[in-house]
Amino acid sequence: MGVDSGVVLTLVFFGFVLLVIVKSVAIVPQSEEYVVERFGKYRQTLMAGINLLVPFLDRIEHKVVVLERQLDAFDISVITRDNVEIILETTVFFRVIDAAKSVYRIRDVPLALRTTAESVIRSAAGKLELDDIQSSRQQMNDEILRNLREASEVWGLEITRSEITDVRVDEATKAAQRQQLNAERERRATVAKAEGERQRVELEADAELYEATKKAEAIRLTADAEAYAIVKKAEADAEQTRVVAEAIANEGQPAVDFEILKRQVDAIGRMAASENTKTIVVPSDVTKTIGGLSTLGELFGRKTEV
Repeated sequence: MGVDSGVVLTLVFFGFVLLVIVKSVAIVPQSEEYVVERFGKYRQTLMAGINLLVPFLDRIEHKVVVLERQLDAFDISVITRDNVEIILETTVFFRVIDAAKSVYRIRDVPLALRTTAESVIRSAAGKLELDDIQSSRQQMNDEILRNLREASEVWGLEITRSEITDVRVDEATKAAQRQQLNAERERRATVAKAEGERQRVELEADAELYEATKKAEAIRLTADAEAYAIVKKAEADAEQTRVVAEAIANEGQPAVDFEILKRQVDAIGRMAASENTKTIVVPSDVTKTIGGLSTLGELFGRKTEV
């Protein structure tokens, strides 16, 4: 009986030691944090790895998952600034950064986040018109994320992302949007047509201006050429007059008389040779003219012999 009691006591002792060891050591997974209480009061938060506890005094009351989580997508009814009712489908991503706050400051984290998100989203969307919500969704997401982070910080949570996944409107609003879209397309087509017509008119005007400029340049060049020709002819006539005047001054009067008489005879010859000429009136002094030519010929002949 004594032997049996010793064995039992030994087993009890080893069992107690084993229990103390188990109660003294806590192994926390990487994805969790443990909240420890002592006599019902918060004691500490155990991080991932091996942690030591005071056996029978410290108790692990909460095991908090610190992985990033996503709220189930939920719908929010919103009235925009232009009084259009729309449904926004929204989801929120978050993670726990302070395990103690997440269990002592709030009881239902998903419900609290959803309620806060609805309030923030209604406030943000109410400032915008329908077209702005559809075209500036990322800007609104950033505003919602910023406001949610400020609101959830007291709960030991970090909002990592907030997404508006869909914007739904009723059929009447869709019909109005289609009409507006068609009107916008017609307006753009009209503007494009008018712009094309304006460009065509501008190009035609530029072409006419270019043609007129070239014609004016051609007229100017022609006028310059004619003026140059007139100047040159005048210079030639002046030079001819000067040469004749010099010849007359140098006793060249007989040569002048000879040239005049020669031209008279040539004119009479052309008149006689003309087919339309029926009657020729010969001047009474034609013999004088011919005699003058003979005299001048003899005169030039003598000068040549000298």
